[in-house]
Amino acid sequence: MSDFSNVSRRRFMTIATASASAVFLKGCLGNPPETTQFTPIATPVADLKPEMIPEVKTIKLGYMPIVEAAPLIVAKVKGLFAKYGMPDVSIDKQANWGSARDNVKIGSAGGGIDGGQWQMPMPYLISEGIITDNTKVPMYVLAQLNTQGNGIAIGNKHLGKGLSIKITEQVAFFNKLKSEGSKFKAAYTFPKSNQEFWLRYWLAGNGIDPDQEVELLTVPTAQTVADMKRGAMDAFSTGDPWPHRIVADKIGFIPVLTAELWKNHPEEYLAIRKDWVDKHPKATKAILKAVMEAQQWCDNFDNRKELASILAQREYFGMPESVLLEPLMGKYNLGERSIDDKSMAVLYWKDEKGSVSYPYQSHDLWFLTESVRWGFLPKDTLAKANDLIKQVNREDLWREAAKELGVATADIPKSTSRGVETFFDGTKFDPENPQAYLDSLKIKRV
Repeated sequence: MSDFSNVSRRRFMTIATASASAVFLKGCLGNPPETTQFTPIATPVADLKPEMIPEVKTIKLGYMPIVEAAPLIVAKVKGLFAKYGMPDVSIDKQANWGSARDNVKIGSAGGGIDGGQWQMPMPYLISEGIITDNTKVPMYVLAQLNTQGNGIAIGNKHLGKGLSIKITEQVAFFNKLKSEGSKFKAAYTFPKSNQEFWLRYWLAGNGIDPDQEVELLTVPTAQTVADMKRGAMDAFSTGDPWPHRIVADKIGFIPVLTAELWKNHPEEYLAIRKDWVDKHPKATKAILKAVMEAQQWCDNFDNRKELASILAQREYFGMPESVLLEPLMGKYNLGERSIDDKSMAVLYWKDEKGSVSYPYQSHDLWFLTESVRWGFLPKDTLAKANDLIKQVNREDLWREAAKELGVATADIPKSTSRGVETFFDGTKFDPENPQAYLDSLKIKRV
């Protein structure tokens, strides 16, 4: 049985701890604003064409309080779900990724959710029953929510020790820890997915074997700052604004942004249960159109101040607007250096390589290949990867929704592959030959 099945539910069901951490955070940087009303982008349309009227008016979508969730929140707050005929969409904050997994397993009919925001390759792992106690819950990947907007934060006790994009004197650093009888502890919010992959890639790209030299931990997002402050971990990989909070609270620094590891990388996704989508194809496209329009709004930097104000609300992120705004604008105080570059900020609709929202199948293949690299999935996964991707990735629905929305032809990718990808260490991933990528890697479990 896969070691996914052995992940303890208790480590994820820490609502009480998360609530205590939230109290701690408010004490650090002030209270978030009270709920306010925001002007809708457009008046809901009452004269939808008959072929576009959704089968239902509601769906339950889950999200986590990190910037990846912005398109879902904006689509709700700005009336975009209502505009496309779904006024009763519910977006529910999840206590942690384990809760989201459990909630999508039972579905909204059982008091859970129908889909929402996901790290990759969670929709595949849920579809295959790998992290749902061998119960397969088929999912469809419908859109990429964002690129970038993540970082790796490290505690202040390691300031000035050469931890940056390229780690200097890494052998001496880890040997010193061993001589002191300790081990570098690095955390992420859910195992075998995005945020663990970024951490592992950074370490391995610097010649550090994460399974040999590092103790890897799973910690809920809301527990991050408190745990780092008390020294329970040395490093944490997660989405904005949490790395920024660690610097703002003078607890740690950021050696690397994920945008520096892989510029314009795939980040988190909108995915919904297959049974819901198959039953409600017009509603699915209505959701996609609302999310796409929200992504376009979010990508306008003239809207970023209002975006920070929306996310700061108590019912969404529940944190001060000031903590959110700077990273949204591409202004990063990393502790030892700073970045002021909008191209390095979280992006939602377009980036230097084209579409952000479109779910490239080649990116799904990278996540599956990286899972094989670390032994999270069996070696024979690559032989069936393309078939699996075609079952889960519904880029065809994205294209249909984009055309109905009136997206310019130039903004609709012509291929399901974005082509060869290049990482900070010079490694290349060619989706036409994932085995060559695996063969080129010096540190791996395969």
